[in-house]
Amino acid sequence: MGTTTTKIKESLLTRDEFREAVFKRDNYRCVNCHAEAQDAHHILERRLFLESFEKGGYFLSNGASVCGDCHILAEQTLLSPETLREKAGIKEVILPDRFYSDLIYDKWGNPVNEDGSRSIGELFYDESVQKIMREGGVLHLFDRRVKYPRTMHLPWSNPSKDDKVISSLDGLLGRPIVVTLKLDGENQSLYHDRFHARSLDSDSHPSQTYVRNLWGRIMGDIPESWRFIGENLYAYHSIRYRNLASYFYLFSIWNEHNHCLSWNETEEYAALFDLVTVPVLFKGVANSLNELKTLLEEAFKPFRENHEGYVVRTAEQFAYGDFRTSVAKFVRKNHVAPNRIFWRNGWYPSEENCNSLGSPAENGDPS
Repeated sequence: MGTTTTKIKESLLTRDEFREAVFKRDNYRCVNCHAEAQDAHHILERRLFLESFEKGGYFLSNGASVCGDCHILAEQTLLSPETLREKAGIKEVILPDRFYSDLIYDKWGNPVNEDGSRSIGELFYDESVQKIMREGGVLHLFDRRVKYPRTMHLPWSNPSKDDKVISSLDGLLGRPIVVTLKLDGENQSLYHDRFHARSLDSDSHPSQTYVRNLWGRIMGDIPESWRFIGENLYAYHSIRYRNLASYFYLFSIWNEHNHCLSWNETEEYAALFDLVTVPVLFKGVANSLNELKTLLEEAFKPFRENHEGYVVRTAEQFAYGDFRTSVAKFVRKNHVAPNRIFWRNGWYPSEENCNSLGSPAENGDPS
């Protein structure tokens, strides 16, 4: 039976309503072994839905009746969400808004790759999640590569139909923030033993040669399980940059606990590794939405004609699970997406499709 991912259209239930509705649909039997049902299992952990729904994921299509033994297997991710949905006759997959509809996730929101390995999700380092997965013997399945999260749009941005607007500005208001230019390149993650583009299964390409050589220089000094994230600007996409200080502009560093370092720490490590950081437009505090918008628009005004937009983040350290409320972007109206992607077949380095290096422009403007 096939399933279709859909936006949430069901009514949110209370805990008791959820339990009774799931049991009733499944005839009070475990959907896996048909023993008497003991638990209404959340197919995807309810905490993953808390951003949008105060009570979590109490939706009928996110529940499956299980016995005690099968509940443990499901919590250990040895009984997959796909199996539970199929056995419960669930035809629509309900996902948190920030999740990707073309990916498969385990119970705890970790993406499952085509080869059976898994990528680290936002609850991976939670102590209770680590314990239950360790008991299930599945931690060896995890590929330590981490997909850089989708950045939410600010309320006054111009998102495309598939983009999401940040649900709350609580992580940005009333605390130190940093605003940087949004650069038009390819996202790259550098570890001590590997590097990859934003897509974990992307192929290596000549446009990554500069980043590969840079990574070869610094890889031995990157701490294990850390990753340095930046923008590869070697290929010209929709904005041509001239006089770049580097083809790689660092914008975040993540430690072994999957925490994004503070901006001050990021700049300190950039200096130690001789890396260029993305140009900073503003540092400070905004206490209201209107004040934030005014400050950011004023900071971006000199760059509006030649740049895609800007990114605002909390200047403090934050966890991977808090990314969606700690970082947001603005994309200007009528920014034109590239009509040719140079890292696909047929691309070759040339003056026409490469940006240029030179001395850094004034005010950190890489154009």
